Amino acid sequence: MKILKVENLVKTYGSGDNIVRAVDDVSFEVERGEFVAIVGASGSGKSTLMHMIGGVDTPTSGHIFIDDKEITGMKPDKLAIFRRRQIGIVYQFYNLIPILTAEENITLPIDLDRRKVDPARLDEVLRTLGIEDKRRSLPNQLSGGQQQRVSIARAIITEPALLLADEPTGNLDSKATDDIVSMLKMTNKTFGQTIVMITHNLEIAAQADRVLTISDGKLKKEVG
Repeated sequence: MKILKVENLVKTYGSGDNIVRAVDDVSFEVERGEFVAIVGASGSGKSTLMHMIGGVDTPTSGHIFIDDKEITGMKPDKLAIFRRRQIGIVYQFYNLIPILTAEENITLPIDLDRRKVDPARLDEVLRTLGIEDKRRSLPNQLSGGQQQRVSIARAIITEPALLLADEPTGNLDSKATDDIVSMLKMTNKTFGQTIVMITHNLEIAAQADRVLTISDGKLKKEVG
């Protein structure tokens, strides 16, 4: 079953002779439970593509469907709710709130939605990601790798349709990078979580089920 469908997506900046096509007629699909990597050099359009899939940027034209719902053209209030419930995002710089504990950061999407946290689900996520003993720690008491694990936990706690990972290892050393990639793969296998990850690192990308390459805003080739 297709969980993500991108159709003829275009994002332009400027006008006339100065127009820049950051994303140029991109189309692809992702099946439920897949781990897909999107690779490209700086300026290739991969981050712009990711931001549009995540609903934080608006395409110039084209369509994005997540779990059979089109998010392009969705009203801002409905999109905000949909993103909170159905799209998890892991950022390069963690984006944790410094005054909240690891557990509070993880459950924040549920709290914002005014829903009740499932203790069993929370315990399972903490245990799977190896941070069960860090639940009361503040972000500044955690290593970079531990903070990124908290970020992953926050992204999957709501059981989203899609997890987006935006250069998730870009701020980590090689040991922490290996750990986080392993955590993403474990999340994919253990929870059946669909993941789309952007990275410039071909070795990391090769560990995904499938690799898409973007260059000058266009999808170039597929491996795997």
